[in-house]
Amino acid sequence: MELNIYPKLYLQKGREKSDSRFHPWIFSGAISSKTTNIRQGDLVSVFSADEEFIGIGTFSPSTIAVKILSRIDVLINKDFWLVKLRDARKLREELDINSNAYRLVHGEGDYLPGLIIDKYDRVFVIQAHDEGIFKQIENIKNALVDLYGKDISIYNKSKKSIPFLNNVEDSYIYGEELEQIIIEENGLKFYVDIVSGQKTGFYIDQRDNRKLINKFSKGKKVLNTFCYSGAFSVYALSAGASSCHSVDSSEIAITKTKENIELNFKNSNHSEEKIEVFKFFEGNTEKFELIIVDPPSFAKHPRAKKQALHAYTKTNRMAIEALEEKGIIFTFSCSQAVSEDEFQRSIFNAVLSTNRKCQIIAKLGQPSDHPLDIYHQEGKYLKGFLLKFD
Repeated sequence: MELNIYPKLYLQKGREKSDSRFHPWIFSGAISSKTTNIRQGDLVSVFSADEEFIGIGTFSPSTIAVKILSRIDVLINKDFWLVKLRDARKLREELDINSNAYRLVHGEGDYLPGLIIDKYDRVFVIQAHDEGIFKQIENIKNALVDLYGKDISIYNKSKKSIPFLNNVEDSYIYGEELEQIIIEENGLKFYVDIVSGQKTGFYIDQRDNRKLINKFSKGKKVLNTFCYSGAFSVYALSAGASSCHSVDSSEIAITKTKENIELNFKNSNHSEEKIEVFKFFEGNTEKFELIIVDPPSFAKHPRAKKQALHAYTKTNRMAIEALEEKGIIFTFSCSQAVSEDEFQRSIFNAVLSTNRKCQIIAKLGQPSDHPLDIYHQEGKYLKGFLLKFD
């Protein structure tokens, strides 16, 4: 039974062929006509020029005109979200996460573009990156309660991800408003600040890479740059690092790091320093055996890519110069605009400028609860390398 209750958009002749690759985005240049009453965030039904149904998605008067939520003609209501969230939960239950915190919905990777949901024990943080998703939050909230039970809390953290929305404030939209959240990850504990913390409160996407740190940290002098909440530092110390020094320019980050160190250890050979990372390296005279370079995104849009690549080269060159002869570097980029090949080239330039021998031991990325839709390579945002120097 065809519903076709949403306003219709038609593609230009032949553009449905490119859409047959199942990319979740439809660009404005592919659209031939639209009804005049479609507003930003409205749900629309997309058809080929020959009136073949393609999908239902959220509309935006921008370059990415439609983000497809369904390839079948359905109502986008609570029942729709319940099915989608149940599928997402089933996938996570099949994964070896070893944590009570994980990403339940990873946008396009879970065929739900514009939506992020992170689970911190019994607290769920929703982040809408699209006004159409924002309009569905009530349905999403109700589906979460049906799926996980009434004993949960739900926090809507969409203000920064949709900055053009007026009079929108982040807030709890269901359940108890918790003053403190503690999660467990691979046997370690961490405070999560969903209200003022970066992203949804914690860097869930580095879980597997933090675990890998354990294999290389024992007995080593470790430097954790751009430390944020100090999660890499906690892992390094738990593995028996001889010392760990955490560096970040944010006072809040340094405070979070100290709190997480104290949460896990009565005594530890840990030190921290509030200083801009480049300035730290410029004044540093110490040598470290393992260095972590995990900066915030240097390129939030493609126009900033060239500058970002220079920044990655500079940061890694300075890290290499602070590294012992037989040292190890974990280095990352979370800039979606920078490809893995481009990031690797920036690392190559850094290594070349220091005249050091270097092996790539492993390519690193986002964990399995951050799935990648094979038709949407743009979803591969976290890139990293484990480098060994001689």
